Amino acid sequence: MTALVWPEIYFVRHGETPWNAERRYQGRKDIPLNDKGRGQASQNGKTLAALFKARGLDPQAFEWHASPLNRTRDTMDRVRAGFDGPLPDVQYDVRLMEISFGVLEGELFEQLPANMAIAPGERTEDYWDYRPENGENYRDVEARLAEFAAVLKGPSVVVAHGGIARTLRVLIEHAPIIEVINWAPPQDVIMHFTPGKMELLRAGD
Repeated sequence: MTALVWPEIYFVRHGETPWNAERRYQGRKDIPLNDKGRGQASQNGKTLAALFKARGLDPQAFEWHASPLNRTRDTMDRVRAGFDGPLPDVQYDVRLMEISFGVLEGELFEQLPANMAIAPGERTEDYWDYRPENGENYRDVEARLAEFAAVLKGPSVVVAHGGIARTLRVLIEHAPIIEVINWAPPQDVIMHFTPGKMELLRAGD
């Protein structure tokens, strides 16, 4: 299999939603941002614009990609509002949508039957291959992100979901699955991916 070639990516997870706050499986359900999430998205826009300025990066030279769900569209709009001047159009790509949790979507982490799924924090490496009924596993997400990588022509800003962030850590950073599977991707930072590395960047970095 040909090794994936990834450009530099500044990745933003969407801001918090009510289901995030309640610890519910969200997946493909189109849940909007809450007040906290809108604030996180706006702050991430200011942080990203400041990072670009400090690093001498031209936002016009970057591709802008996002999941088409409303929470990521709203986050992208708020991120872009942190920049002065025009930006390239956003390319909305279904391959960046959150992992589908199928029948689990809407269920609380703490109330799942033991034979259905395991809440974050208690998962083993085997969970990477767990596919709920009518849903996906992380191998499925790897496959569609491999297709997404093929369309990237240069450095990019990407707004997507927690499951996408986990998978990118495996594909780009080569992080161990056992480390990633219980990682809670933060919603108030910029994740900067370069080949073999991820750094978390906050305001003032």
